[in-house]
This record gives sequence, structure tokens and C-alpha cells, in this order.
Amino acid sequence: MQGLPRVTVWAWERREDLRELDPESTAVAYLDRTIAIDARGVVVTPRRGAMLLPVSAALKKIPVVRIETAPDAVLDGAAAAKTVDAIVEAAHADEAASSATPAALPAALQIDFDAKVSERGWYRTVLQSVRRRMPETMPLSMTALASWCSYDSAWLRDLPVDEAVPMLFRMEPDRRRFAPNGSREVDNDFQLREPVCLGAVGISTREAWPHDMAGQRVYIFPDKGWQSDGLAETIKELW
Repeated sequence: MQGLPRVTVWAWERREDLRELDPESTAVAYLDRTIAIDARGVVVTPRRGAMLLPVSAALKKIPVVRIETAPDAVLDGAAAAKTVDAIVEAAHADEAASSATPAALPAALQIDFDAKVSERGWYRTVLQSVRRRMPETMPLSMTALASWCSYDSAWLRDLPVDEAVPMLFRMEPDRRRFAPNGSREVDNDFQLREPVCLGAVGISTREAWPHDMAGQRVYIFPDKGWQSDGLAETIKELW
């Protein structure tokens, strides 16, 4: 992950115009597809919202695969196999490519799954299979609940990922454990301790940021979409 820019903007389901991004200093992590699992099986839904991106081969693009499970989901080997197939497909094609920017392998792959305790073993199996099948030199990133990186971190230690991005927003009920001023050095119960979590941080445009993000890669989520939340202004605040 060290070869990617320090700042990455997330582009979720909305239509986003990101043409003002500086491809030399900012990457884009875009929702590529959503994998929904319930009692009926696995359904893969491609991204629906269009993106307008800078016309530059220098732009680093990271497809994000979101996994969602219903209470009645059957997380068995068959579901894992279909999930892995869908994730690996995202790793091998640049869905954000246009006629002006030819397809190329993504700069990295990210998986977003708020796995419950009962789902962690299944998720580990999925990650191991994805890692074996994706391009060898491509980094594998995962989003992480803030608690996973603090007091509930042990299960992350043998996962085959290059980074886990702690999501320091929309984090109720864990917000009560977080330091009031946003510093992760104050509340010992909620320090981000797990090494795989210390290289990056996930923040949002509408919630308080940690005071010290030096040396970390920063992912920014636009709560209301980048047209409302101010792409250039937000990025400028980080420098």
C-alpha cells in the first residue's frame, strides 16, 4: 500500500463527478459491486451510479466490493465460492475505465464487510481464497470496525490482508469509548493497537477527524456525496 497516494476518496453508490481530483496525489476507491447473501443464495449487483474521473493513466483506482448478509443467510462453502468468484472478478478488470482511459489492473482491491462474530470464520476463508486467486502483486485492503482495531483485534492477526482501514465514523455504540476530542491517545480502552490497522484511517466529511493522522493513508467518505460535501475543500484540509 506504500506505493499509493496518501489520500483516497471513496465513491459510493451515487453518481460522482471527480474530474477535479489530482491523480498524482489522490486515489479513488469506488464501490464496484455489492454481494448480498440471504436464504435464497448470493446475488451480485454491479455499481449503478456513474463516475466522471480525470483522464489520466496516473490515477490509482481501487474497486471496493461490499458484502451484506441477511439474518437468514447461509454462509456455507457454496456461498463462499460464489462470493470469492465475484470479488476476484473485480480484481482483474477496471470497471471504471472509459474510452479515454484504457482498462488496466486496479491499484489495489478492497473488501467492505461488517462481519459479525459468527461470520468471521467464513470471512477468513473468503479472504484466504481471494488472496490466492488475485494478482500476486496487488495489495488487498479491508475496511474494519474501529473495535476490531482496538479491544477486539485478535481475529485480524492471521488475515491475508495488507491493511485494515478502521472506520472512525458512524461508530455507535463505540463512540462512547472514543476520546471526546477525537484523539486516539486519550482513551486507553479505545486506542487503535492492531498493527495491520495503523497504516490507514477512514474518516467522513461530516464528522470530527482524529487530530493526528500523520504517516497514515487517509480514506474519506462523503456523507452527502462529493458535489455537496466539497471535494477540493475537503482534500485541501488534509494538507
